[in-house]
Amino acid sequence: MTARDIAIAGCGPAGLAAALLLHRGGHRIEIFERFDTPRPIGSGLMIQPTGLAVLDRLGLAETIIARGARIDRLLGKTAGGHRTVLDVHYSALRKANAFGIGIHRAALFGTLYDAVLAAGIPIRTGRTISGSRFVGERRQLEFDDGERGQEFDLLVDALGTRTPLAPPTGRMLDYGALWASLTLPRETDFQPHALEQRYHRASRMVGVLPIGTAASTGEPQVAFFWSLRADQFAAWQASGLQAWKREVLDLWPACAPLLDQIVDPDQLVFARYAHRTLRAPAEPGLIHIGDAWHSASPQLGQGANMALLDAWALARALNHTPDIPAALARTIAQRRRHVATYQALTALFTPVYQSDSRILPLVRDRLVGPLSRVWPATWIQAAMVAGLIGDPLTPLGLN
Repeated sequence: MTARDIAIAGCGPAGLAAALLLHRGGHRIEIFERFDTPRPIGSGLMIQPTGLAVLDRLGLAETIIARGARIDRLLGKTAGGHRTVLDVHYSALRKANAFGIGIHRAALFGTLYDAVLAAGIPIRTGRTISGSRFVGERRQLEFDDGERGQEFDLLVDALGTRTPLAPPTGRMLDYGALWASLTLPRETDFQPHALEQRYHRASRMVGVLPIGTAASTGEPQVAFFWSLRADQFAAWQASGLQAWKREVLDLWPACAPLLDQIVDPDQLVFARYAHRTLRAPAEPGLIHIGDAWHSASPQLGQGANMALLDAWALARALNHTPDIPAALARTIAQRRRHVATYQALTALFTPVYQSDSRILPLVRDRLVGPLSRVWPATWIQAAMVAGLIGDPLTPLGLN
């Protein structure tokens, strides 16, 4: 293996994991981050068995499990809880490590960030990469202040959906979600090891995801989310919290103690989603990973997990392939099928749970929901949620 000079653009989970894995492979790493103080953005997410497999190789899986909440079930019902339309049990996979972890983005970020600092990997903060150019056999960085930086053997783009290092592609989705991190009440009907959701057709959805305990108080936390059309966000702001709370309670009365904690609209962050896949995720001296390569709605809970798999594939390819072009080609070849599969699955299922359609949720509630509780649909659903459709771990040596 030849040690390489590698720049990582972005200090999110994809960039931090790539930096750790490449550093441990003997490469010289620098991370570039636009914020003066690196920080996570967002509320809760799900770490699936695929992501845990990578975190285990990093020696961080036990920390993530301890900081998050074990999720054994995904349960979705119609308004009032009258009809079950989604009931996924990880136990259907019949594997010892078959479970998810609900976790706050800050906890995942903090775990990876602390490991990067402990490894002595330099992070250049306040540096916004706006572009790059291939010079000779190396990639030169360009910053938003007009400065051109040093040259690297490889630039890893982990800047997410709106990366300036890739051509525009894909589309913004009509629906996003309001998110908040809240304290789980002591007296509650919420299940401690389940992601629960309630639906009215596909146009309204409320969800509660356990995400572990707060570091400051030790109290259990949940990520609370409400589906919302992006073009209705301004109207939501104008209508006020009380009108919105009544709408939530009509759908799921048990949310009352959670809603009592929301006293300011600024406690809720609106997240927009995009569906995009780069046809060419690599150029000479440059590769896009995570959301910079492929992004989708969070309906299947795969975003951070796909990014971790991308980072692992890249580090493994560089450790086993003599030159960078061959390593990038190998990375893409090992990830392309899994990426394509889950991009297609997410595009298929997102309108079933977030759209203005009346027909799709009717089919979901009356036909697909009941059939999904019968084998082999139980296994297929669990494998889909776990990120295991297409067997992504074996080609990467993670089994």
